[in-house]
Amino acid sequence: MLVLCTTLFPIGLWCQEHNYSFEIYGTINTDIGYNFNSIHPDWFDVMRPTKLPSYRNEFGPGGNMFFSVRQSKFGIKSSQWTKLGELTTRFDFDLIGFGKDAGQTTIHLINAYAQLRRVGIGQTSSAFMDPDVFPEVLDYWGPMSRVFMFNVQLRYIPIERENQRLIVALERPGAKADGGDYANSIEIQNIVPVFKFPNLTAQYRRGGPWGYVQVAAIAKSIKWKDLDTADYDLSGSAFGWGVNLGLVYKVSTALTFKTQGVIGEGIENYIADAPADVALQSQPGNIAQPIQGKALPVWGFFTFAEITWSKALRSSIGYSMETIQNTDLQSPDAFRQGRYGVINLRYSPFYLMMFAAELQYGRRDNFSDGFRSEATKIQFTVKYNFSEKFLQKEKS
Repeated sequence: MLVLCTTLFPIGLWCQEHNYSFEIYGTINTDIGYNFNSIHPDWFDVMRPTKLPSYRNEFGPGGNMFFSVRQSKFGIKSSQWTKLGELTTRFDFDLIGFGKDAGQTTIHLINAYAQLRRVGIGQTSSAFMDPDVFPEVLDYWGPMSRVFMFNVQLRYIPIERENQRLIVALERPGAKADGGDYANSIEIQNIVPVFKFPNLTAQYRRGGPWGYVQVAAIAKSIKWKDLDTADYDLSGSAFGWGVNLGLVYKVSTALTFKTQGVIGEGIENYIADAPADVALQSQPGNIAQPIQGKALPVWGFFTFAEITWSKALRSSIGYSMETIQNTDLQSPDAFRQGRYGVINLRYSPFYLMMFAAELQYGRRDNFSDGFRSEATKIQFTVKYNFSEKFLQKEKS
């Protein structure tokens, strides 16, 4: 901390003639829970229906207890007035491992973002995403169908008023593929992804004292190149698109409804818990190209009620569902549909501290083999928020 403050001090001196604020913030989050059923061991402390068993005893018996601090978070943010207007920055991370670090307690970058007036650049929540509609749940993953992507982007905000906002962005492209029963074939192994264009995203929000409604859209180009065309060329492309509609409605000071629906094709990597964006599909009668890649259609929704029992006691209860339209060449045990439900009780003796308990439910249905798996989890969380803000006033 001393090194950090020493490093930042000269910045404060350089900004003596401007309003400048710098804030250190974060959470210490400890989760203790019990998995009554089995789940992929890399995701022991979250509820992800796509990671539930796809066949009997895939991950061994259920009945496992877990302890985790992976939701703990640390961040810094700043605000400064310049000749061109206000410059804000944000940098933070949690400890949830992804990719090759799945299952580990390690640094996971969330925001690394700077915005000057209406232009922003860096990694932050996608313009296709709406963090404000997310329900207050203890589970890190939350409703499986929610749009959840922190992406590197260049964004512009042409409209930003109290009850109205418009954002457009160019974002880092990407996609996930499912090779089905062909996944280990030499032909599929020689296919590489090609992303020549950024993803185009946009959102528009309109609100008032009652809450707000927001619509967002995405368009993405997905291409792949076959490096071995000795037998036939499996190169191809697909167009990914999606629409995301969210609503936050304040019925009263004690009750708020939050709901979101998403539909599209090839946008699974933008959804919190979804399988591949692209899968193989047969082309009967096409000798030159007997199989091709296809952007998978997906739709889902969640709806939650946020209840305030008292100043210190609150609850959330809700349900989510997600459905994939599979292709004929996907494996019979490929993910087809998932369901998710949560109910919790949160107690905050003061605004920086929370004690909570949550019951979670998940279900996975396979594509065509008739198998399904269910899971129930109970989670207890103790959370402490900390924040310290340093403000330098304009010189008189």
